[in-house]
Amino acid sequence: MNFNRASRRRIAGLVLTLTVLASIPVGVAGAAAREAVNPVNVTNGLGLKGYDPVAYFSAGEATPGRQQYAYRWKGAIYRFASADNRDRFKTDPDKYLPQYGGYCAYAMSLDRIADIDPARWAIVDGKLYLNNGRISQTLWSIDKAGHIASADRNWVVFPRLAEGS
Repeated sequence: MNFNRASRRRIAGLVLTLTVLASIPVGVAGAAAREAVNPVNVTNGLGLKGYDPVAYFSAGEATPGRQQYAYRWKGAIYRFASADNRDRFKTDPDKYLPQYGGYCAYAMSLDRIADIDPARWAIVDGKLYLNNGRISQTLWSIDKAGHIASADRNWVVFPRLAEGS
């Protein structure tokens, strides 16, 4: 069988999508049967794995925060690269917090939960979106608006643990 270039790309895209879907951790499918998740993705108590949420906007890059510039917000400790970034966050946390509690935007668009790689991010319409890795970032970027709309619908009904649980 002889495939043209467009056919080979579609097949490669399908294989890539299936590979990503298979690699995303899934509890139990279906909104009613899912296990509850924390409303904020934390690792050892840290939001954004210790990266500075303000730096994505101000420096345009993923920047590790420093312990001396930490601030607790809604059950997570956020670290900042500077006191100025910490103070900016304190003034308007919702402006800087990542969407979907800091979980992978692409996974949420597929009605799944996945951890993030702080280096895989985008700001769209003034909001921070994080993804799990290069493949999920690439697939999410193909149709950002569509994936955001889907993830927004999924996130509002995604079961969450009560704050402080």
